[in-house]
Amino acid sequence: MIKLFTDTSANLPIQLIHKYGIQVVSFEYTVNGVSADYSAEMDFDGVAFYNAMRSGADVKTGLINMAKFNEAFEPELRAGNDVIYVGMSGGISGTAAIAAVAAAEMGQKYPNRRILSFDTYAASLGEGLMVINAAEMIARGESFDAVSDMLYSMRPNMCQYFTVDDLKYLRKGGRISGTAAVIGSVLNIKPILQGDDTGHIILCGKIRGRKNALNNLAQRYGQLCADKSGLIGIAHADDEEGTNYLISKLKENGFTGQCLTVCYEPVTGSHVGPGTIALFFPGIHK
Repeated sequence: MIKLFTDTSANLPIQLIHKYGIQVVSFEYTVNGVSADYSAEMDFDGVAFYNAMRSGADVKTGLINMAKFNEAFEPELRAGNDVIYVGMSGGISGTAAIAAVAAAEMGQKYPNRRILSFDTYAASLGEGLMVINAAEMIARGESFDAVSDMLYSMRPNMCQYFTVDDLKYLRKGGRISGTAAVIGSVLNIKPILQGDDTGHIILCGKIRGRKNALNNLAQRYGQLCADKSGLIGIAHADDEEGTNYLISKLKENGFTGQCLTVCYEPVTGSHVGPGTIALFFPGIHK
């Protein structure tokens, strides 16, 4: 049997986690110095969280430590199961490196079991869509190698495009340079950002006006999406109106599939900031 793990960055709804029996390892964060151990089982109040950020709340996030991974993996390995962990990009978090070390240590301890610690080069539903694909394959009884091969083949083509209301949150967390952050403060310029081939966040466009920025996301979908009837994802940091507008524009660009729509979970969401809207889909290339 294969046991599938991910982390809370994958942003998956509780219903899907339960449906596929996915085990989720939780990131931690603090708000104004008060610790909050976020769990995928929690009913996250996104409106309250992002309003607190708008009001100046200081949110700090931490990595998942090795002990937490070992505590998650070891019972499954001891029970005779193989383990696949599909995790957040190492380009924006050191957690991927910690998970890899934990997997290597567990591999030495349980040499007859197979363990994959997979860096998606993604976050939120860019990561989550890969988890869903892996979960569906495991549910069909497909092999460890087949699931691994799918993940490695899907990673280079997972498109992740997003726009933010204020680049200060990405700058504060060191996810972009100070120079790149300056553009968001003048002339109502909205940045278009993407996850690159190594899982880092890069600036790929500058658009004047919020709706024009969302139009740009939809146009990129129209140009790059590999299967317009397939599942895609949208994560938003408390902007349902903008999300609905984006979905309407995606349909104008040929989208006929299902869209998994979520509020950004707090750890990744705290780095992109209130008002962010992100679009995720498998493309012909990034």
